[in-house]
Amino acid sequence: MPPLFQTLLQSLRRLALLLLGAVLCFGLTACGDGKAKAPTLSADDIAVIERQARGFLAARDRLPELAGLVNAKDWTFTRNLIHGPMQEVGREMLYINQHLLPADRAEAAERATDLKSALAQLDEAAVLQDGDKLRKAYIKVASGFGLYAQMLPPQVQEDLKQA
Repeated sequence: MPPLFQTLLQSLRRLALLLLGAVLCFGLTACGDGKAKAPTLSADDIAVIERQARGFLAARDRLPELAGLVNAKDWTFTRNLIHGPMQEVGREMLYINQHLLPADRAEAAERATDLKSALAQLDEAAVLQDGDKLRKAYIKVASGFGLYAQMLPPQVQEDLKQA
């Protein structure tokens, strides 16, 4: 091949690569606005979380009553409160966890497990009629409710305060 033809062919290859690069750059920037969007909860997820959070927070609001029973070492009514009004807490946290952002689900599940474990320890202490274990378990329960409540999205917390 003549040298002029080889030079022309090389120049055409470079031009083709340059055009391909330009098309890719413009194509990729056209696909996005250059800003990563933070994940958000849908209106349906917020509605489910709010509905389940009402039950969770209603159980949390019974903590002063539970504290009185623990201080009085009222074994029977302590268990009644755990197995009555507080019984649905585990289910409510499960539904809430399923509708949280994926990045928050693992921590929420861990906190839910800790709270359910603390409730089981409180129940066991009441069965054994062990006042010391009962007090320690109550502290874990109260702490567990507080820690899990922090997992509720800020929008849900605000909406429930206003309700």
